[in-house]
Amino acid sequence: MTTPSASRRQFMSTAALGAAAILSAPAVATASRTNKETIIGEGEYQFRVNHAFAQLPDKYTWQTTHNVAVDKAGNLYVIHEGRRDQKDHPSIFVFDPTGKFIKAFGAQFQGGGHGIEVRDEGGTEYLYVAAYQQVKAFAKLTLNGDIVWFRKAPMESGLYSPGEDTSTEPTWTRNGFLPTNFAFLDDGGFLLVDGYGTFCIHRYDKDAKWISSFGGAGDGQGKFNTAHGLWVDNRPGREPSIVVTDRAHDTLQIFTMDGQYKETLTGFGLPANIDTWKNLMLVPELKSSVTLLNEKNEVVARLGRAVERLSEVENLRGKPDQWLDGQFVHPHDACFTPNGDIFVAEWVATGRVTKLERIS
Repeated sequence: MTTPSASRRQFMSTAALGAAAILSAPAVATASRTNKETIIGEGEYQFRVNHAFAQLPDKYTWQTTHNVAVDKAGNLYVIHEGRRDQKDHPSIFVFDPTGKFIKAFGAQFQGGGHGIEVRDEGGTEYLYVAAYQQVKAFAKLTLNGDIVWFRKAPMESGLYSPGEDTSTEPTWTRNGFLPTNFAFLDDGGFLLVDGYGTFCIHRYDKDAKWISSFGGAGDGQGKFNTAHGLWVDNRPGREPSIVVTDRAHDTLQIFTMDGQYKETLTGFGLPANIDTWKNLMLVPELKSSVTLLNEKNEVVARLGRAVERLSEVENLRGKPDQWLDGQFVHPHDACFTPNGDIFVAEWVATGRVTKLERIS
């Protein structure tokens, strides 16, 4: 059994090995300084870097940033894990397109905030939130934070230990419920990945009723070791598919829309989640990289990559004074904006949300 804490310790201790593999990968993006700006990437994949885009009021604190999402108005939603002993502190922060703080809510996800996505349903946008650790639930909210529905473990799946639908204590086992992320289906339903629990992908209908599951723990080709993130790949020219980050195996697995295994993409460093925009697929990797793939799933850029520093600087995630412009530490989630800019949230206790502004 691999727990999140164990896999993260393993990640830190094997960073040097991972660096050797990733350093040999193609299309590595470089960083440069132009008029005191930091530019990363090459060719048509260049981005202006702003590591301090989102600024919190003094009354709030970052508590390990996890995921990001953007609504149609360009507002940014950031969820952090939060601390269980600060139940009144919000776990979700909202910023306008300039990075100005707008509002905060979601105290009920403190101690487990993880996945967040924005979905347009008939012209009205909603937030979908997945929470692990001491929350062990998933929910649908309005953009103001009002709960539409709140769900616990799908006991009807037959996959979970008794009490997992009421428990608020993390059970790092393959029959515990610790959901991490969502993907959305054209019929109004959605997929939920139990990334730290069963490693299964659950399918729900538009009313959040459980339908079926696929995946589970195993060595690949339809089975996972930490199925952390997922997305429905509807890029033009490709057959629609479900892409899952098999994080501890350093791979992406691709499935048909009914959950049948198709293929595996290798060469990543703890891939954490996925998003798409036009012909591009975006993969944030905990080993300090944000990777872009084209419609052929060929790597065309690796942004902010500095894998060697993870082994050179002990506990780099806890030393913000040693973070460098244009380099990432641990990208945990990333999403495109409608115009192709990118927001990156990193798994660091002090919080860091970076905007990558696309240079035409």
